[in-house]
Amino acid sequence: MTHAFPDRVSGPTRRAALAGLVGGAGAAMVAGCARRHASEEVLTPDATASPLPVGGATPGVMTLFPDPGFNFNGLLALGASGYGAAEVGEVLTAVNAINKAGLSAQTYTRTFQQLGDQLLKAPQGGRPGRETTRLRALRAAQYYGQALFFVLGSDEPGDEEQLYRAGRGAWDTFCKLCDPAPVTAGIPYGKTPLPVWFFRPDRSGARRPTVILTNGSDGQDVDMWTYGVQAALERDWNALVYDGPGQGQLLFVDRVVFTPRWERVVTPLVDWLVARADVDADRIALTGLSMGGTLAPRAAAFEHRIAALVAMPGCLAPWLGFPAEIREILTPDKEKTNALWNKEVVPALSPLEAATMKKRMEPFSVQAMVDAREGRMFTDFHTPAERVKALDITDVVGRIKAPTLVLDYEFEQFYPGQPRQMLDRITAPKEYVKLTAATGAQLHCSPMAPQQHCAVVFDWLQETLSAH
Repeated sequence: MTHAFPDRVSGPTRRAALAGLVGGAGAAMVAGCARRHASEEVLTPDATASPLPVGGATPGVMTLFPDPGFNFNGLLALGASGYGAAEVGEVLTAVNAINKAGLSAQTYTRTFQQLGDQLLKAPQGGRPGRETTRLRALRAAQYYGQALFFVLGSDEPGDEEQLYRAGRGAWDTFCKLCDPAPVTAGIPYGKTPLPVWFFRPDRSGARRPTVILTNGSDGQDVDMWTYGVQAALERDWNALVYDGPGQGQLLFVDRVVFTPRWERVVTPLVDWLVARADVDADRIALTGLSMGGTLAPRAAAFEHRIAALVAMPGCLAPWLGFPAEIREILTPDKEKTNALWNKEVVPALSPLEAATMKKRMEPFSVQAMVDAREGRMFTDFHTPAERVKALDITDVVGRIKAPTLVLDYEFEQFYPGQPRQMLDRITAPKEYVKLTAATGAQLHCSPMAPQQHCAVVFDWLQETLSAH
């Protein structure tokens, strides 16, 4: 899930223009493939991106909510039902309840939180068995994640850590009831271990290819189930899920923010994997979802034990996801930058726009997160903005040696054009696939079509690593 900015809004003053760009109507922030699927479009190098048309935040898709940000997140929940991480009826019932109560961060957060709470209790009139409990916990993790995404804009922003812990508890319950249960560990990283979940198809100990699944700036572990774990297990692969700095436990509990040196995160994971007898050390793949499409390529540029890389989508510079007018207030002068932020931008923000900025910046600033949880807007824009800017990998992707698949999406609303730009800079063997609206796979990360998405990724991985 990624917050995005809406279409450009013109205004009579710079202050008005800045405010309009930040939130608008409360929008959520934000070489051809050998095997083609019906949902794919393989483009020639001179093809152009398909940016979101003005006024159509979700073209050609169902409308769950009138606000495109809430709608995008609702579509992610609905799409997760294909892998059991949601239930269509539950999601649509929640959507109807939210719309009836009046769409807001408050109604969205509390409705999905209550749904998560309900699923962790025994169903009426029955005593759930192990499998029922396992799958209810998986769906609960999804719904707590939905609530967590908007809690900073609710009446109880201080509930953020509690909501994260509820979702993490549901995820852990699900994992413990899997057969086999994933191996869990804390892999050394600075002063804070990285929590990992290592999923295997069975207990045989057979040596298998393994995929490391990298999340983005605001996804939860349950999203990695939808975008890789189950697909890997179905194909007799191992799958490693982890929280890195700025993600999951490291952000919400340990308060460790994103680092631009993602190779320092992935290398310890690879060390841990190659030491295992059930991992084929020559067939370790790395994927990156959403902003992970920056993080994973950065890691692969320096960690050359990665045998195959998938960027979903390719993203060279997350900072470019911010409107030019917002980027322009960032100057080398911290005092000047923060004066512009506090005097021109913040006073013009609506509550929903303010919540959007808080969510955007909390993975890059502990102080911004603390302020947001206490109902305040952060005053230091310069520090987190510089950290976002430092994620730029434009100058390092040429060092990638692993075969690379770059995904793109029709109507990509967060990083339009960047997948093609990444492809042009990669010198390793590379392929490009654009998922399209022809079969409902459009928009960032194909929220309505994760099964198609995984089919593209794993068909390419299996073909690419079959020679190893």
